[in-house]
Amino acid sequence: MVQTLQARTIDLRHLIDHFKLELVQDEQFFWEWQVGLPELTEIERQFLDKVKSGYLNLLNYPPVLEKAVQIPVLRPMLFLADFYLPPFHIKTEKSIEIQAEDEGVIVRGQIDILLLKEQFWVMAIESKEFSFSTDAGLAKLLAYMLVNPNSGKPGFGLIATGSTFTFVKLVRGETPRYATSDQFGILNRTNGLYDVFRILKRIGQL
Repeated sequence: MVQTLQARTIDLRHLIDHFKLELVQDEQFFWEWQVGLPELTEIERQFLDKVKSGYLNLLNYPPVLEKAVQIPVLRPMLFLADFYLPPFHIKTEKSIEIQAEDEGVIVRGQIDILLLKEQFWVMAIESKEFSFSTDAGLAKLLAYMLVNPNSGKPGFGLIATGSTFTFVKLVRGETPRYATSDQFGILNRTNGLYDVFRILKRIGQL
């Protein structure tokens, strides 16, 4: 009998048991968030400072839900990084489905934001409520990334709670392997969006 699960209920243990997912702790595996990052222009810094100010204002009117994270934080950064222009395009609330081989398990869900470049999944973005930790979205994001039809290329993801951001890299194969970046905080003394934006641009250049 086929068992159908919703992605929001999936945890890492399920992905390990049914999809052979492995965490890689070698820093060389996920080098893209550390090497060759572009410098920010003064205009970009001013823009990102304004995004931070908008988010701080948002905190005065809780609860901070997923859409409230996307609209004032994620979407302006994607705009600034030119991800709304060719060769990129964006899909929201994209439905996905994955099935574990010989396990009779199907996982279904919706990606919050999917960034595409000529059908190559540059990045899948999972936004969470402010009260959620980044860990809460990791298994769900990885489940989505396992659907990437370009299995020969690495896939990248971003988990955003609004206040924190973590990038994810997944390399599929007989044994899917993943790693995460450091966690970046918008509430840091130095605007954490600077680092997030530089990594976004770097991944877009790959």
